[in-house]
Amino acid sequence: MRVALAYSGGLDTSVAIRWLQVKYGYDVVTVTVDVGQNDDLKAIEERAKAIGVVKHYTIDAREEFARDYVMLCVKANGLYEGKYPLATALARPLIASKVVDVARKEGTDILAHGCTGKGNDQVRFDITMKALSPSCTIIAPIRDMNMTRDVELEFARREGIEVASEAKRYSIDQNLWGRAIEGGDLESADKEPSADAFRWVNVDPKLLPDDSCYMHIEFDHGVPVAIDDVRADDGDARGMVEMIEYANEKAGRYGVGIIDHIEDRVVGIKSREVYEAPAALTIIEAHRELEKLVLTSHQLRFKQMVEQQWSMLAYSGLWLEPLMADLNRFIDSTQEYVSGKVTVKMYKGSFRVVARSSPYSLYDEGLATYSKGSTFDQSLARGFVELWGLQSIVANRVRRNHHEDRVMQGVDEVSMHG
Repeated sequence: MRVALAYSGGLDTSVAIRWLQVKYGYDVVTVTVDVGQNDDLKAIEERAKAIGVVKHYTIDAREEFARDYVMLCVKANGLYEGKYPLATALARPLIASKVVDVARKEGTDILAHGCTGKGNDQVRFDITMKALSPSCTIIAPIRDMNMTRDVELEFARREGIEVASEAKRYSIDQNLWGRAIEGGDLESADKEPSADAFRWVNVDPKLLPDDSCYMHIEFDHGVPVAIDDVRADDGDARGMVEMIEYANEKAGRYGVGIIDHIEDRVVGIKSREVYEAPAALTIIEAHRELEKLVLTSHQLRFKQMVEQQWSMLAYSGLWLEPLMADLNRFIDSTQEYVSGKVTVKMYKGSFRVVARSSPYSLYDEGLATYSKGSTFDQSLARGFVELWGLQSIVANRVRRNHHEDRVMQGVDEVSMHG
């Protein structure tokens, strides 16, 4: 009997291979999905084969990830708890779907992953796999056997599994949209991350450029189609990948893109999380500012509620929840006029939008200006202000009178009993 295992090449999934072989007697088929993690994919394949898998698949899904996952996140301004741009959360349902595809090809409905019982990834894998293959059996050896890291390392040594690559200070998960850094001294929420935790973002003040830098981002229907001279017109997924990589490098070089916050995991644990996401933060901020230019205040307020729900669903493994499809349809409807150009200025770790333009802009300089030539009739404002605050004014009058009546009643009672 065969089992299809989502395989990253790390300790957890390497231990999972041997456990599936020893505990269940399965023939293991490993599946490694490239979502931009920049791993040595050939070395990962060789490691899997050295442990004894019967077949290994390497799937390049970078373009699919950029087009069908990341761009949805941009349109939704996807930031879980207002900070995390959902990089790992977006990749997991894609990886899970590829494992399901391989399992069908290999004629098995037994699926496996190397997630622990403490993290969010178990939820993302399990729900996606079950949604796509309801009759499947899911095995998660690390979670199911309640293995701790020291137990895993001992098992790996006993079974002759190479673990030298696991002698790392931090646990890293990386893809096109972000780099998650966990473990080590980062588990102490009161300690600043050391410089060696970071790879994408320049954190050395001595190496940060002395000049400011501008990034020009062009959007079409809510989707970035150009960043400076790197273009991705007409749904060009290869170009999307190149744009994201370019933005990561440029913004990271100027010290932009670090997120350090306390995050609420799906399983109820509060976790200190550190991320590098230069492209995600700059692109989403540019997109939000362009939306402010072209959407009405009513659209913006309602969309913010939708964005919060969208981010929660994506984070908590509910990518295939029907509500997610409903939200995406609403979000797409708001993006019809979200086209234009935004300029982001970066300087020594800070960034801000400094210019935006759109043929669909609702900003009218004639109405906004305080200078000569204003087209705004200020005399109309007096009646509006009266009506706008009418209930507040009445409420304050009524409550003030009620308070005064109670004070007077108290004075009378004192007089009567004096």
